[in-house]
Amino acid sequence: MKIRKGEKEDMHAVLELIQELAVFEKEPEAVLITEEDLVRDGFGQNPLFHVFVAEVENQIVGIALYYYRYSTWKGKTIHLEDLIVKDSMRGTGLGYALYSEIIKQAKIDNVRRVEWAVLDWNTTAIDFYENSGAKVFDEWRVAQMDESGIDYFVKNKLKN
Repeated sequence: MKIRKGEKEDMHAVLELIQELAVFEKEPEAVLITEEDLVRDGFGQNPLFHVFVAEVENQIVGIALYYYRYSTWKGKTIHLEDLIVKDSMRGTGLGYALYSEIIKQAKIDNVRRVEWAVLDWNTTAIDFYENSGAKVFDEWRVAQMDESGIDYFVKNKLKN
């Protein structure tokens, strides 16, 4: 197993893993991004994300995709957007290796918090995170506004 920083050429495999995660999370049609989006957004002048990839026998079988955020309480933080391990590779320690890379990056960058979301039904992941020392909060709710919500708000709620 080899963990390394992702490169432009890896984005096809990264997208495949993102699509595999969408199937696992029961939303196979939710992925709208393309390989070109990933290349543009991750490797331009001001990258919007960074990614570690895990390789086994020269095949990318896992990723940890993250970006920096700013907390008004903590300052610079890392948001772990996705930690994905190919289904056939789960239970091999690969997820732990990718997760460890994110925590090491946080230490290198001197951030005060690493944060991520986990689905409440994914008890395997919750147990994994709690056993690593992370706190999984019950009282916080995730709020999102999708594209149709944005369109509705702009059309119906903004006073021009």
